[in-house]
Amino acid sequence: MALHTEIKSDFNKAVEVFDSFTVDNKLALLWFIYEKMGSSITPAAPNTAEPAIAGGLFEQVGEKSQEEQLQIMRDIVSGTDTEYSHQYGAFSANTKLAFWYFLAKGMVEGLIIPMPDQYDLGKQETEWLGSIESLDFNTQITVLREIADNMGIDPTA
Repeated sequence: MALHTEIKSDFNKAVEVFDSFTVDNKLALLWFIYEKMGSSITPAAPNTAEPAIAGGLFEQVGEKSQEEQLQIMRDIVSGTDTEYSHQYGAFSANTKLAFWYFLAKGMVEGLIIPMPDQYDLGKQETEWLGSIESLDFNTQITVLREIADNMGIDPTA
């Protein structure tokens, strides 16, 4: 319950805690957020996101085997030095968020490797997810945008 209170008072705490999770739990949490928020999630600020650019990377990922798809997602989340992490890192924060949205939709449509059926989150991850669910929609999107923006590798750095 302390985590919930901290996140409610400072969304940066949500990002900080998310960053402490394992790569696979981060991927799972992104999926569970998409699943729980359902159709209310759209690529944030569609006028400032570049869906064609995010869609281009999504299509590249979609052409790979499921094992390669998973590895690309893991590499982006962990900031591993790969071509895909650099492409992703060049995106604006909103375009990065759109990319994860496309991946989640692709999972639903069977184009992207699905979540394992019985994936179990740990206690802290479950508490984090509940805290995110309790935030108002705009704050949820702000947290997701910040999380997405922290991933990948900025090719200009």
